Amino acid sequence: MPGEVELLDRRLLFVTGKGGVGKTSIAAALGLLASTRGKRTLVCEVDAKGNLADFFEAAPNRFEPQELAPGLYAMAMNTEESLKEYLRLQLKVPRLARIGPLVGSLDFVANAAPGVKEILTVGKLCWEVRERHYDLVVVDAPATGHVVAQLAAPQAINELVKVGRVRDQTRWMVDLLADPAITGAVVVATPEEMPVTETLELVERIRAETSVDLAGVVMNKVLPELFGRGEEEIFRALREPERVVALEAAVGGPVEPVLAGAELAVTLRRTRAEHITRLRSELPGGVPLYYVPYLFTRTHGVRATHNVADALGAELGY
Repeated sequence: MPGEVELLDRRLLFVTGKGGVGKTSIAAALGLLASTRGKRTLVCEVDAKGNLADFFEAAPNRFEPQELAPGLYAMAMNTEESLKEYLRLQLKVPRLARIGPLVGSLDFVANAAPGVKEILTVGKLCWEVRERHYDLVVVDAPATGHVVAQLAAPQAINELVKVGRVRDQTRWMVDLLADPAITGAVVVATPEEMPVTETLELVERIRAETSVDLAGVVMNKVLPELFGRGEEEIFRALREPERVVALEAAVGGPVEPVLAGAELAVTLRRTRAEHITRLRSELPGGVPLYYVPYLFTRTHGVRATHNVADALGAELGY
């Protein structure tokens, strides 16, 4: 059942969500949190245009993992390099000169047989897990929609190819991805209408079209409740014209922008709370929902990543 395995007790996590919800921020924070708890952790960005390195203020990631902090490594997926590695390890191709022509045909093969590039991505990550090079692999996966094809690729090819080496290679991937004690998907959302709608749709697709367990949903950028209803009544009373004049005389400056800001904070919190309530009520039973507060600071960089990791750690009970 979803949620029965602690999030960081799994060994492979795919983090996805609608663009702009903070997917990469959450992936980076999960990797950092795991490493600070003594887990040798790899964070992998799949998108060639990704900016995972910005969240650690590090050099751009390469296919070869680089150590960002004690026990924390990062890499960028490259399907051509993944194919070369596969040929060396699995087919024992001895010389790069022999690999070159095969790599050059990758685009042709991928177009002729959809799912090949996805296999080269998922297969590399699954191999790192199977070989136990890391205690946890966190994947900054493609955004909503594309991730389903990636997660389903091993099963699709396994069903298509009935015999031979390809089937043998995909069978163990299918088993690893389908094991909820090992693999899970984390969907990131924000408390807004479209992200919540797309999150619910993606959750259903992951459950219906893949064998990967839904490890949890992260509600990112949650506004704090700065004022209760009692304070709201006070601010409303203070906005009466005669009281505004008295306040401005007392403080020697305009107070209307401050009072308007307080009202806006209440309105935004209340509006966004409706979307949180909807997500919580429509998620399948047993799926954990984690909350990360809105950061009123820069969202990139080591400090921000530590702040998000701390928030996730508190949600996970660490």
